[in-house]
Amino acid sequence: MTEPDTAVQPDPTLAALTGDWMIDPAHSRIGFSVRHAMVTTVRGSFTEYESRLYFDGRRPANSLAEIAISTGSVDTGVEQRDGHLVGRDFLDSRRFPRMTFRSTEVELTDKDVYRMTGDLTIKSTTRPVVLELTYIGHVVDPFGYERVGFDGTTTINRSDWGLTYNARLAEGGAMVSEKVRLQFDIAAIRTDFTG
Repeated sequence: MTEPDTAVQPDPTLAALTGDWMIDPAHSRIGFSVRHAMVTTVRGSFTEYESRLYFDGRRPANSLAEIAISTGSVDTGVEQRDGHLVGRDFLDSRRFPRMTFRSTEVELTDKDVYRMTGDLTIKSTTRPVVLELTYIGHVVDPFGYERVGFDGTTTINRSDWGLTYNARLAEGGAMVSEKVRLQFDIAAIRTDFTG
């Protein structure tokens, strides 16, 4: 007896979105948050990046994402802290001006939810990460551009990429947590116009 197919099926309306896209930096955010001094959360983002996206609404496994982020573009709202982050203790942006993500597998796990596995390279270390991406919607803006939205998150251990700098607190514990939450609030514009 054949087992029923229990795989999540793509929404047929997403088929029309199949094609090439790029992230619109003016309406997107590639951010991070990390616990500081064990009592508060510091949030920041990267303001300069390039992207190449291919979304397959019929067969999600064919989808692809590539993002190259300028490590020197980190912005937490505090100039001194940003200077420390781009220095040798952390991102070392002079030696490693870019960090990259390239997807290796995409799977539809729920009606509007995708699991994207990919290789994240920071400094000279490449390790796999898994993003949970939620499809937000699709519109045509007043200028005629097609836009699609996704929100994504993942949590990494920064020491896995050699980002091990820290300071100990007198009460015990560390100044900066090992876990870093990455956030992707993406508005993408179609680039393979046919009209």
